[in-house]
Amino acid sequence: MSKRSKNLLSLQVLKKFRVIYGPVRQHFREIEQNCGITGSQLWILQEVAKSPDIGISELAEQLSIHQSTCSQLVEKLVVRGLLVKQRSKKDQRRVGLCLTDRATEMLKVAPSPSEGVLPEALQALPESALLALEKSLMDVIGQLRIQHDKLVIGFAVATSYFSEGIPYLA
Repeated sequence: MSKRSKNLLSLQVLKKFRVIYGPVRQHFREIEQNCGITGSQLWILQEVAKSPDIGISELAEQLSIHQSTCSQLVEKLVVRGLLVKQRSKKDQRRVGLCLTDRATEMLKVAPSPSEGVLPEALQALPESALLALEKSLMDVIGQLRIQHDKLVIGFAVATSYFSEGIPYLA
């Protein structure tokens, strides 16, 4: 493939990322306008509604996010009066999450799917397409990491030169 053809193909793929991102962004805007919370927060409320007394670790696993990120999102919902943390009667060390009445009412009028349109679209793909997409996206992520590492290394070298008063021209 010529360099020009590869550049054109790369741009076509980039356009497809934009086509995907547009409806995702629009859906989450609708959630924020209708509910006053983010799409991630709405998804948390939905998961707690499905599994009352769910713990932070289990919830993070369900959402495929880091536990600390989940904890921060939950804390914002607690402060807003949409979630309540309750200690288990059986095991006082365990804290479960429950919806408030306000959150239950919010879920009744929230746009769906609360987890967003992308997970729903991915679920509709055949397994072979999902596997191919995952492999391709891992390749893209690998390239992004290489570019990030080059920037970090370049910044570190430039900083060390600068700290010694030596101009650095990459």
